[in-house]
Amino acid sequence: MGVLIIPLVLVLAWVFALLGWAPPGSLETDDFADSAMRWLLFLPVGIQFIVSGFMHTVFAKSTAKNIGWVTNGFQYEIGFVCWGIGIAGLLAMVRGPEAWLVISVPVIVFLVLAGVQHVKQMAVEKNFKPGNSLILISDFGLPISLIALLLAVQSG
Repeated sequence: MGVLIIPLVLVLAWVFALLGWAPPGSLETDDFADSAMRWLLFLPVGIQFIVSGFMHTVFAKSTAKNIGWVTNGFQYEIGFVCWGIGIAGLLAMVRGPEAWLVISVPVIVFLVLAGVQHVKQMAVEKNFKPGNSLILISDFGLPISLIALLLAVQSG
């Protein structure tokens, strides 16, 4: 059940943006793309990455089991980088497009390559555990969303 929250956070960010709700750090001059980007930086990049950091460290054993892993030191390193990305996402949220681009690059690279790794695990290891399969919604959905919004912000 917990793994369903990850794609839900991405969907909620889009729903809030589509409803026209002002995200934290918003400016009166923000258009839709700016607002949507702030929501993505707040929820799936900021809050969700911070939560993921806790899941990979504080709840390492149960998280590893949900993914189909065995807990190891590398999992803690993933947790630590998630904390850094999450905090940077929250900081970038209140900044402008330059900060959005800077935080989006590591998020996009990390998630796309993690998604490729999850797909490989499904193909080779037949690992279809929810933490390895349902996560693909965010692994590819968030990068696609960030790229689309970065392009919209730059052209707007």
